[in-house]
Amino acid sequence: MEDTMIKKVAVIGSGVMGAAIAGHIANAGLPVMLLDIVPEGAASRDMLAEKAIERLLTTEPAPLMHKRNAKLITPGNIEDDLAKLQEMDWIIEVVVEKLEVKQKLYRAIEGVRKKGSIVSSNTSTLPLHKLIENMPESFAANFLITHFFNPPRYMPLLELIVGPQTQIDMVKAIESFTDKQLGKQVVHCKDTPGFIANRIGCFWLEVGLLEAMKQQVTVEEADSVMGKPIGVPKTAVFGLIDLIGIDLMPLIANSMLATLPADDRFRAIHQEPELIKKMIADGYTGRKGKGGFYRMNKEGGKKTKEVINLENGNYSELLSPKLESAEAAKNGLRALVTHPDKGGKYAWSVLSELFIYTASLVPEIADDIISVDEAMRCGYNWKYGVFELIDRLGEGEETGAAWLVKRLKEENRPVPALLQKAAAKGFYTKENTGRHYMAVDGSYKAMPVNPEAWALADIKLNSKPVAKNGSAALWDVGDGILCMEFTTKMNSVDPGILEMMNQAIAIVSKDYKGLIIGTDAENFCVGANLGFLLFSANVASWKMIEDVIKQGQDTYMALKYAPFPVVSAAAGMALGGGCELLLHSDAVQAHAETYSGLVEVGVGVIPGWGGCVEMLLRAYEAQRKQTNAVAKLGRMFSMLSFIKTANAMPAITRVFEMIGMAKVSKSASEAKDMMLLNDKSRVTMNRRRLLADAKQLALELAVDYKVPEAPMISLPGPTARSLLYMGINGYVKSGKATKHDEVVSKKLAEVLSGGDTDITKPMTEQQVLELERAAFMELIRHPDSLARIEHMLEVGKPLRN
Repeated sequence: MEDTMIKKVAVIGSGVMGAAIAGHIANAGLPVMLLDIVPEGAASRDMLAEKAIERLLTTEPAPLMHKRNAKLITPGNIEDDLAKLQEMDWIIEVVVEKLEVKQKLYRAIEGVRKKGSIVSSNTSTLPLHKLIENMPESFAANFLITHFFNPPRYMPLLELIVGPQTQIDMVKAIESFTDKQLGKQVVHCKDTPGFIANRIGCFWLEVGLLEAMKQQVTVEEADSVMGKPIGVPKTAVFGLIDLIGIDLMPLIANSMLATLPADDRFRAIHQEPELIKKMIADGYTGRKGKGGFYRMNKEGGKKTKEVINLENGNYSELLSPKLESAEAAKNGLRALVTHPDKGGKYAWSVLSELFIYTASLVPEIADDIISVDEAMRCGYNWKYGVFELIDRLGEGEETGAAWLVKRLKEENRPVPALLQKAAAKGFYTKENTGRHYMAVDGSYKAMPVNPEAWALADIKLNSKPVAKNGSAALWDVGDGILCMEFTTKMNSVDPGILEMMNQAIAIVSKDYKGLIIGTDAENFCVGANLGFLLFSANVASWKMIEDVIKQGQDTYMALKYAPFPVVSAAAGMALGGGCELLLHSDAVQAHAETYSGLVEVGVGVIPGWGGCVEMLLRAYEAQRKQTNAVAKLGRMFSMLSFIKTANAMPAITRVFEMIGMAKVSKSASEAKDMMLLNDKSRVTMNRRRLLADAKQLALELAVDYKVPEAPMISLPGPTARSLLYMGINGYVKSGKATKHDEVVSKKLAEVLSGGDTDITKPMTEQQVLELERAAFMELIRHPDSLARIEHMLEVGKPLRN
């Protein structure tokens, strides 16, 4: 069975997880049926599924990449609609974690499903061999476990568990479909309790909680060392338990204890603290309750974030802890776990238990260490997997594993065989032929690289850059395509990047077919380097700033009119100057989670690298396509300039609102609606396929490539500007716009209306760019704009002045 044969999907169980899985399948553009039981006395027999779909539209973070995706989900119930399962290619069960309930449902499914359809469970606690017990061989052959992580849209991990009877073609079909269509990192797990990520993650959380209590480490101190210093999200231990739900932790622990081997370390460390029992009884179950280890106190009309005292259960105001160990972690993981303060001791106690436990589980839970590290990175958002963390303990010639073995022996603690084997060379090595990992027998094998899902890191292992400076590098990614990588902080654009762009144009024009712009980084580009702008402004280097703005305009225009295709591979944030780069590319290969927009007004300026003119051109074109009838009427009265002005205003107003309100797309789907992605652009669901997909798109565009023609644009001038001013004045009077908002918005209005031109005098792109540059330079000199830039650099949030 090919993954392309999966066209229709059913999800049974419309709780939080079931509905979110259905929503993400809809994000992939597939129709999905969402079924649940019929509530007693319900006005609508489909009420549970209907309510679940409604919640998808209001839940934050949004499960849907676009609200219209909800229309792809059809509600139903298992009494009236069970027969419709015969139309489905994949049926996903997400009902209560009770074996008898699931098996009763499976028998009903088996009676109606079509031959060869796939059935899977999203269970995280019940083993596969129990689920298929006493079920027909035909069912067992088509059954597997597909364990999604919550929330399914954002968490890339999918744990795949198959049985000895599961057909191989079914496994391949699901693996390919969830990878390409749903954007999942598929990890094969063995049929063991908790699989991989939760087996390890729940142990880590329990140890983190209990050791903090034992060592009298505060909640905020524990999270300060168990978060960023080790490459874990800032939720760390206690913030993550709050997010999961404190009341769920005992349930998860009990389900683990019911199936774990008798000698499992989890059994030895597990406890149920009285404080946790009391918090649950009092409704302090985490974010979904009145609060948890952290809470927001809203008494007296003031919001104060508070944290619980693990000794007495009282809350007090959250203060950022100042632990030397957390600062020492900047010098490496060993510096953290060897630091003598309470944070260092806590980090060692938790991490050493984690390292021992995880090393003892391979090959019980997975065939290799790659699967374990992948599961923790993708399931818990860790920057490094457990075995990668162990390697990071290394210093000089001594491997992390060797140092860990030595310290564990000094403390008379167990040393797993796998850890001992890694002492000489470590768990991962870099050799001339690429990156290798240690197999369970102690040998080293090459890390697999998918030619359809590679990273720049893979390219770098065996090659040198074609060109490089302090801000960017060019890499030959094969087949005549060059890739430009930004290397600045947050990939912000500075003069060095602009210089490398011009160098890339010269090199590609001579020796290559096309250029892709992208990196392995989380974010594509957060915009121009604000630090450079503020420094230059503080020393009154206005000429330097204007030169950079002109250089950016010229460079982006050179990319737009280069004699080869330029494809930007966008992911994460593509803001300000990064968004303008997308607009000047021939096409964008966007990851589904691309958050893009022209946000310059937030720092007191307007787009200065062609964003205004590009958005105007796109808005005009979109309006032309949508309003043919009005366009014909406009041509009939072509001599009347006020008719042309009226026709132009919807497009100008649309761009004004988007830039003036600093709108940012919440997905690639929304970016399309905002005209940030053109018709040639495509969306990649799996982040790891992004660069390969961008390269393929560039190759396709390179065939018979033609340089785009330079357009002319007709703008209404003062007539349109006065109309925009009226709207701005209304916002100011109503209190929706600040004093400096008014200043910035009116400058934006001048540019978008065309300055002092009129509708009968078409303008070139360069003429609009000159208006853009002049407005930018006037605003950058304004003290309130400089205050906004300084505030953004200091706190990362816009200043409302």
